[in-house]
Amino acid sequence: MSFAAAMLSLPRPLLVTCVYLLLLPGCQGRILGYTNGFHYQDISNGNGHGEIYFNGIRLHVESPQSSVSATRGSTVTLPCHYHYEPELTIPRKTRVKWSWLPANTMTPQVSADAFFKETEVMVAMGSRHRSYGSFRGRVRLRRSAPGDMSLVINELQVNDTGRYRCEVIDGLEDDSVTVDLELRGVVFPYYSQKGRYHYNFFRAQKECQDQDATLATFEQLFTAWEEGLDWCNAGWLADGTVQYPITIPRDGCGGKNLAPGLRSYGQRDRVLHRYDAFCFAASVKGTVYFLENTTKLNFTEAIQACSSDGSQIAKVGQLYAAWKLMGLDHCDAGWLADGSVRYPITKARANCGPSQPGVRSFGFPPQYLKFGVYCYRSMLCFNAGQIKPY
Repeated sequence: MSFAAAMLSLPRPLLVTCVYLLLLPGCQGRILGYTNGFHYQDISNGNGHGEIYFNGIRLHVESPQSSVSATRGSTVTLPCHYHYEPELTIPRKTRVKWSWLPANTMTPQVSADAFFKETEVMVAMGSRHRSYGSFRGRVRLRRSAPGDMSLVINELQVNDTGRYRCEVIDGLEDDSVTVDLELRGVVFPYYSQKGRYHYNFFRAQKECQDQDATLATFEQLFTAWEEGLDWCNAGWLADGTVQYPITIPRDGCGGKNLAPGLRSYGQRDRVLHRYDAFCFAASVKGTVYFLENTTKLNFTEAIQACSSDGSQIAKVGQLYAAWKLMGLDHCDAGWLADGSVRYPITKARANCGPSQPGVRSFGFPPQYLKFGVYCYRSMLCFNAGQIKPY
């Protein structure tokens, strides 16, 4: 009687037990062609008979950095290296998979189940590779030395932030490491001309986008709080929660008895509930400057003045990014594209507002009043062959 016939003649409970035992590690039975999407049978590193020699050898995947920060539009490298213990003299076939957990899903509640929410960025084996989604054509492996599987991302986008996993697979062995990618920038509160608490979640998203920014993530707001951001009005974040940062506890802002920190309303209805927004502005690919003019301007005149100078009136996110990342410091109040009037101060001094650095705001004054204006010129825009300096 053949082995297969003998197996089939067994009672069903015993048959299930035998099959289970054959699948256990170390059993004599092997299931050829095993795959879970990575085509492990192609990289079994065995003898051609389904036997994988990996006894006494350990695969290690490591990164010298747990987090990396960069600016929008730049090229960033997420380090990942693998090696064996003990070292091997004969190269082995490996497959690497980079996956990504977006920052807007990385809340304090996301922990053990985070892996299952990751999406693929890139898969590579030897000279073959494939990238996915918004990363297609923007990512590659560095491969600067044996075992280097570092991911290089070109033209970094605001939405690229989050947790990246580098997984290396050798036969049935695999190991992985994670690297957090953060975007250098600045968080600022944003509210309607009508006053506070007029935005549902989707309107808050649009308002931030209109100011060359995005809704801030929890991590970005937390970092801003650590750097001293104190704001008593609640605002939407990218994960759909509503929170606000308090450095000096006080009545009306959670109470004097609560410790400093982020006050949270938790998840709110994204359509029905109304709050302000916390926006995040990254680097500006251009120049923000105060337009020197002998006379003050109303809002309509301010727009025209920037246009005549070969520029556009600056957006709020552009002004904040220029202040935070490029050190823009000017004590004159000026119009911005949303109809607000503000000015940036990096070195606090007399007659320039409070004693701390920041972007001072006059709110949304009547548009017939006269102020200066802040203009923005893209690096691609030229005026008589020159880009206007700060």
